[in-house]
Amino acid sequence: MGDLEIRPATTADVPAIVGMLADDALGAQCESPDDLTPYLTALDRLTADPNQHLVVAVREGRVVGTLQLTIIPGLSRMGATRSIVEGVRVHASERGSGLGTRLIEWAIATSRRENCQLVQLTSDATRTDAHRFYERLGFMPSHVGFKLQV
Repeated sequence: MGDLEIRPATTADVPAIVGMLADDALGAQCESPDDLTPYLTALDRLTADPNQHLVVAVREGRVVGTLQLTIIPGLSRMGATRSIVEGVRVHASERGSGLGTRLIEWAIATSRRENCQLVQLTSDATRTDAHRFYERLGFMPSHVGFKLQV
């Protein structure tokens, strides 16, 4: 794994990121790799916000993983800053290689540097393998999440 680089995502990375987002039954329902326009617009918004970190993992010049880390200042928990991990994806050819662990370790280390007191994430209720993965890394299934499409 020594040849792995985790770096900010660029416009050139968007097709690979979207491909990974769409590469399962859930992603195929809500992603559209054929039209990158909304993804490029989103990348511009993310890049302009210093509290957003969209990164890619690159091996031998190829994007093989991604995640988004959001830093959120808050009042609760005595004014704690927290981070949220979203959109974690590992290319199918890299699953089981330890890359997901490296990405999450990057997110935790970055959260510490940003003085976060809490790292949180959600995972679709059907992704039981992902739940086991996050629990192995020390995350606790402490809350029930809710979403509302608007």
